[in-house]
Amino acid sequence: MAFVGKGGSGKTTLAALVARHLAAATPPGALLAVDADINQHLAAALGISEDEAVLLPSLGDHLTDIKEYLRGDNPRIPSAATMVKTTPPGSGSRLLRVGETNPIYDRLVRRVGGVRLAVTGPFATEDLGVACYHSKVGAVELLLNHLVDGPGEYVVVDMTAGADSFASGLFTRFDATFLVCEPTLRSVGVYRQYIGYARDFGVRVHVIGNKIDDASDVAFLREHVGDDLLTWVGRSGFVRAAERGAPRPISELEAPNRAALDLIRATVDGCVKDWPRYTAQAVEFHLRNAQAWGNARSGEDLAAQVDPDFVLGPQRLEPAGHR
Repeated sequence: MAFVGKGGSGKTTLAALVARHLAAATPPGALLAVDADINQHLAAALGISEDEAVLLPSLGDHLTDIKEYLRGDNPRIPSAATMVKTTPPGSGSRLLRVGETNPIYDRLVRRVGGVRLAVTGPFATEDLGVACYHSKVGAVELLLNHLVDGPGEYVVVDMTAGADSFASGLFTRFDATFLVCEPTLRSVGVYRQYIGYARDFGVRVHVIGNKIDDASDVAFLREHVGDDLLTWVGRSGFVRAAERGAPRPISELEAPNRAALDLIRATVDGCVKDWPRYTAQAVEFHLRNAQAWGNARSGEDLAAQVDPDFVLGPQRLEPAGHR
């Protein structure tokens, strides 16, 4: 699931609440959270200090290692150097599970506030003027392109603000996208922009109202987003305490807000993944990127990386003990 929305709408707060809620209600290996936002605040929202958060290992700093692992012995990808952020898996690629043990998770996933978390890493000073943040987020796209999740397993991704998510095919990698929306015209404007892009690709978007004070706020959102409004979260003493450095157990979240989190989980549980379509969208965006910049940058025809007979899904997982 992805959490998107206008900057300041509370999407990171909601992503953290949902992650903590799921972590408390599922087995230890059933959840993975990923901070893919340029601002990198999810770790702090999960309960550690900003100073501790900057010490977390970052996906963006280990992109070559990630590529090297994922390519496995796929004959269409002779080296990590020929692999780009959109390269889809094929026969011989290594696939990921949410709760497995593998070198990527061992090196780059840490438990924060009871949640297994991976971060893309901040946009560093040396990146200014010479790099694009989406090159770091490319690590997340690669991971999700190679991930086979099943019922009762969850991946919570805090995405970049606004419509920046559409700078790559990453926005198609989710079973459900939750757009966090305040009861303001600016926030609704981001919703309209997002929904205009998302519906062209069949992306499921559910609006979560946030910072709701009264029934008039809910009525405002219903007027502007209609049936896309799934649920809402009221102003919260629980959240305010966490933002002041005094986090409390997730069980102490206000009952109406906890019910909203239950509905978010139920919505994801109700999604049925169309693996052939998921694979086809990965291939589509890979070919788009190959033509736009990938072929010129790599000096190769990246369309050759596509395995036409490969469809991602549980049928591609090797039996236990044979990985």
